[in-house]
Amino acid sequence: MPVTGWKLAPASREFLVDIFPPRWRDLVGDHVPPAARAPRRDPPPPAADAAVIGHADDGEGLEALVVAINGSADRPDGSIFHITWSLDREKGRKASESNMLLAAGWRPLAAPIAIELTPARF
Repeated sequence: MPVTGWKLAPASREFLVDIFPPRWRDLVGDHVPPAARAPRRDPPPPAADAAVIGHADDGEGLEALVVAINGSADRPDGSIFHITWSLDREKGRKASESNMLLAAGWRPLAAPIAIELTPARF
């Protein structure tokens, strides 16, 4: 089943790389996942105002950015909107682990960083 969510605009990704140089060998940083998979016939989510509002790094190969969608980081399933920023696949790390990382805590930024997202299916 495909996933719908928001793709990070290339200019926003480049800007974020300057602010948050990837700590781990594999830069992901390409989308904000939704709360659940969607049937193929479902449309992508609506356009949204988005901003990076936090950061987390477990020091063991996984880094994520917390994203507010229309002012809230709370996904409908109770987890947190985010971008898996970087990870170390050689250590067996996976992007799906970002949910657990953020549930354990994250550091808010001093000020939000506006980003451009495009509704997408991937």
